[in-house]
Amino acid sequence: MSKIIEGLKYSESHEWVKVEGNVAVIGVTDFAQKEMGDITYVDVPDVDDSFEAGEDFGALESVKASSDLYCPVSGKVVEVNEELEDAPEKVNEDAFAAWIIKVEMSDASELDALMDAAAYKAMIGE
Repeated sequence: MSKIIEGLKYSESHEWVKVEGNVAVIGVTDFAQKEMGDITYVDVPDVDDSFEAGEDFGALESVKASSDLYCPVSGKVVEVNEELEDAPEKVNEDAFAAWIIKVEMSDASELDALMDAAAYKAMIGE
């Protein structure tokens, strides 16, 4: 059974969002990292890159697959988790601690289109 944290927002493409004021902290879900297996590389954007909601901002690569990462909200990247460059396995160890990017949201109302924990749990069938 996958770990799902109450109080976060979830996207259909398996990203989670933790809201800290006007900043969205974004990572991938426990379900997603389990599906991928051992993650060998995390491709992250640069600080100051801007993305629209639904646009891909990077990728995860594992021994068996490569998967694009999609930005759940629009905004500008204010921080990237550089630890993941040298230690991509942190995503496997704790997907909710290993955030990938922090985005300054340009439209916080986009959060309303994301799922809560119960809806995400239902979507993945757990």
